[in-house]
Amino acid sequence: MNERSSVRELAEQLRRELNRYSPGEKLPSSRALVERFRVSPVTVSRALAQLAAEGLVVTRPGAGAFRSRPRATPAPAGDTSWQEVALSADGTGDVVPRTVDASGVMISLPAPPPGVLELSGGYPHPSLQPEQAMAAALARA
Repeated sequence: MNERSSVRELAEQLRRELNRYSPGEKLPSSRALVERFRVSPVTVSRALAQLAAEGLVVTRPGAGAFRSRPRATPAPAGDTSWQEVALSADGTGDVVPRTVDASGVMISLPAPPPGVLELSGGYPHPSLQPEQAMAAALARA
């Protein structure tokens, strides 16, 4: 490369050459890249940092730069269509009253044994609710 080389040009050249290396294989040292491309050490450092930011290489201080392993494909987004029913909204944001028949689900759920407080409903058990204190406070109000 000539004196007008930039970080972008060096990064592009290194990007094209990455397929020569297998994942995890060490790239040439910064000193070797400086000599080969006739650029400053700062240019090499910035070009490697750019490739690292793109996930193409991994740099380890004192060890060098290595070709990164291929990224795993992200898991597909989960099905959130149930939220439309739960939140009673259609796709446009308009509130639409909806009903859900949960009788089949309710039949399949076993009743808790006697003495077990069911906490799955999101509300405290009736024995834990201060009904008398609430009635007294409402009477005073």
